[in-house]
Amino acid sequence: MNSLDLVLTASTLDPLSLEPLPPDIRRRLLRFPLGVEDSALIPLEQIAEILRVNVAEILPVPKMPSCILGICNWRGEMLWLIDLNHLVGGSPLLQQEQILTSVVAMVIQANEQSLGLVVPQVNDIELHDLQQIQTAASGLFPSRLLPFILGAIPGDKGTVLNVASIIQSPLWQVHRS
Repeated sequence: MNSLDLVLTASTLDPLSLEPLPPDIRRRLLRFPLGVEDSALIPLEQIAEILRVNVAEILPVPKMPSCILGICNWRGEMLWLIDLNHLVGGSPLLQQEQILTSVVAMVIQANEQSLGLVVPQVNDIELHDLQQIQTAASGLFPSRLLPFILGAIPGDKGTVLNVASIIQSPLWQVHRS
């Protein structure tokens, strides 16, 4: 054997008998503020786009629940914009002390439907194992938030929202057709 054969043979052997690393089952989630001191998470694969919307470009729709800011143009389609904080019982985003000229809309998608969740900002993308998620207990969360929670990540790491529940909410389903 020449020296090259020895190097090749030695490199194919695993002298430490290490096991291969298990596949990473964590999913990417986007964290954003919800309420004054809390935050929430949404799986990144359910977010089609994050866009900044000028408040002047939001067309209010009469006789709608107050959490519905209105509609805007998104990729040539009508996109309903929902004030997520106001939906779950917090103060309305556009009626806070500071006057906003633009807001951030997370365009979520499920069941071939899109909806814009308006939040003050988005924070970070984090990795979490959703197999460890715990169901939401009614005493830990406001009652208006409970229908939209997928679960909580143990160790105070956050509340994961259920995108399909938000999109299927009866508050705007009757007006979407």
